[in-house]
Amino acid sequence: MPRSPRSSKVLAIVLAGGEGKRLMPLTADRAKPAVPFGGIYRLIDFALSNIVNSGYLKVVVLTQYKSHSLDRHVTRTWRMSTMLGNYVAPIPAQQRRGKQWYMGSADAIYQSLNALEDERPDIVVVVGADHVYRMDFSQMVAQHIETGAGITVAAIRQPIALADQFGVIEVDPTDVRKIGRWREKPTDAIGLPDAPHEVLASMGNYVFDADVLREAVTADADDDSSSHDMGGDIVPYFVAKGEGYVYDFNGNSIPGATDRDRAYWRDVGTIDAYYDAHLDLISIHPVFNLYNEDWPLYTMGEHAQPPAKFVHNETGRLGTAVNSMVSAGTVVSGAHVEGSVLSPRCFIHSYAQVTDSVLLDRVQVGRKALVHRAILDKGVIVDDGVEIGVNHDVDRRRGLYISDNGIVVVPKGAHIRNG
Repeated sequence: MPRSPRSSKVLAIVLAGGEGKRLMPLTADRAKPAVPFGGIYRLIDFALSNIVNSGYLKVVVLTQYKSHSLDRHVTRTWRMSTMLGNYVAPIPAQQRRGKQWYMGSADAIYQSLNALEDERPDIVVVVGADHVYRMDFSQMVAQHIETGAGITVAAIRQPIALADQFGVIEVDPTDVRKIGRWREKPTDAIGLPDAPHEVLASMGNYVFDADVLREAVTADADDDSSSHDMGGDIVPYFVAKGEGYVYDFNGNSIPGATDRDRAYWRDVGTIDAYYDAHLDLISIHPVFNLYNEDWPLYTMGEHAQPPAKFVHNETGRLGTAVNSMVSAGTVVSGAHVEGSVLSPRCFIHSYAQVTDSVLLDRVQVGRKALVHRAILDKGVIVDDGVEIGVNHDVDRRRGLYISDNGIVVVPKGAHIRNG
């Protein structure tokens, strides 16, 4: 009898070992999936929230680079009922198959096959840990079972002009769910049959039958010519066998989604993308809606925070925040905040201005200081009267990173002094 999605035993694997070099300096001492986002979350919270909302409560998180804060966040926050045998378990690189660390995403799974042996699932859902989106993976699993695919790859529609930035899927003309051709960052991509101006770009999320995944990564590990990468090696392996299928994310239905944020997905792999994704949160009708209670995003702060506070009501000294998100524990004291996201325990002193910026935890902005189009990492102190993001020559002399689009990044714990 064919297996049904409801009766299948599913294990989820979250690939969380990436260095995130393009997000420097935010990844100077933390893994990319541990980077804070949206005031109170970590990037990994989005993948994990999607998994548990999909009904999959047995999850392993494969970590490697600078994983201390990531392991701590997962261990403290993502606790399941042990009575029901549910768990979210971080698994660090352990050199189980030799003296090398993970050599790629496929090798990470190969070196962690003991997790499959312990759980013995029917289906394995493999997802990345550093994208911002909502997705019901059970719908993708249902298609995987229906088609009998060797691998099912989640893909999002992107303008054909952006094809050279993604792994691109060209569908089989006889079956739009089957991958006819897989191409890495093509400059001559072919549009979709129903939308010639669009391509299907891989999201880095996959579904396998467990025994098929085990065989594939084991064979890949024995191939010295392989780069041991899921997108670069495993997907082409199945496509060549005629067993690769694509799941169109555009058809994924999420409870509570609006026409504006349906099928939202953003790779926040660069400073500019990370910054732009924050702007998506704070418009009046957000491009990505954090307030959807039907598909909640889960996280937990390190400890309870008092409410945010806005103080002073004098001419020229009014505590205000507009078109912004202000997290608990933050105090806006006679200052003006606009178009910004403020994380917990920030303190913005009188006459200061914070505009179009992202402030992570416990940032202090001094009196009459000005912060514009900037990202301030945890614990940054900006002295009275300092201007950041106003004169890039001055910012460079301070040793601050400036992105291609002019976003200034102040690294964790930095103290920016006047003069």
